[in-house]
Amino acid sequence: MNDTLPPAPSPHRPMRWLLPLAVLAVLGAGGYAGYHYWQKQQSDQLAQAQTTAVQLKGLEATVEALRRDQRAASQRLQDAATTNRVLRDEVLGLSQRSALLEENLAKLADSANQGRQAVQRDEAELLLTQAAQRLAFADDVEGSRRLYALAATALADLPDSDGLNLRQALVQERNALDALGAGPRVLSLQRLDALGKALQGLPSQIAQTSANNTAKPWWQAALAPFVDITPSRLNGPLTSAERATIDTALQLELTLARAAIERGDGKGRDAALNRIDLWAQRRWPDSPDLRAQRAELHALRSLPLQADDTVLGSTLQQLRTQTDRR
Repeated sequence: MNDTLPPAPSPHRPMRWLLPLAVLAVLGAGGYAGYHYWQKQQSDQLAQAQTTAVQLKGLEATVEALRRDQRAASQRLQDAATTNRVLRDEVLGLSQRSALLEENLAKLADSANQGRQAVQRDEAELLLTQAAQRLAFADDVEGSRRLYALAATALADLPDSDGLNLRQALVQERNALDALGAGPRVLSLQRLDALGKALQGLPSQIAQTSANNTAKPWWQAALAPFVDITPSRLNGPLTSAERATIDTALQLELTLARAAIERGDGKGRDAALNRIDLWAQRRWPDSPDLRAQRAELHALRSLPLQADDTVLGSTLQQLRTQTDRR
């Protein structure tokens, strides 16, 4: 049996230790490089962490500043909202006060308007009352027309609800007043003056003419050459003194008749006219002219001394009815 011999020693024995050393050197270099890289990474991470921390602090400061700004903005918004509410309340208050002021002004204007209308009503009533009194007591138609014109001016501004009927009634009254002319008393006075002048123009003696002789009865015509028969009670021969006395009495009665007409005294006028009729028959002989003047005396007695028209006074009555209703 063959014995195995141990291998012979390598001639390059020192090279066997170089490889592990090289490996160790590589590993050491790698470890150092790795450690250096790790240290660098750690320092980089630390620097980045510090930078991140600084950035975070900056961001936190920015966020805190933003929060402060937001809180300040919120506070300003709240203040603005509060101010707006206050302003809105003040505006509402001003609106309410304005509405109250407008309402008060409207009430004052309405009150002033009502007061003005009441004054106009009172003024119109006073004017119409004076016009009625002038017609009733003085027959002053022209003065009544002026008063009616003033009353129309006073009623012109009244609202149609109350003033329309009054204005229509007033127009009817003014038309009726215009139809009166100068007035019944003025007309009576004019006719009385004309009567007085006509009486003064009557002849005191009537001439005897053939026409008169033919108009007389046959027996009076037969006796005419011997005697002239006249009613001695009325138309007897008058002396100059008697004629003057009768003329004075006639003028007095005419004056009394004028005074009675002016004051609207129908009885006094009729009594004076009756006496004038008697004095006229005593003063002048019977003739057609005398009979015509006596007929005029009778007509004067029938003339009215006051305006008798149902339209007159209707406006005053309506105005007083409205006033009582108010």
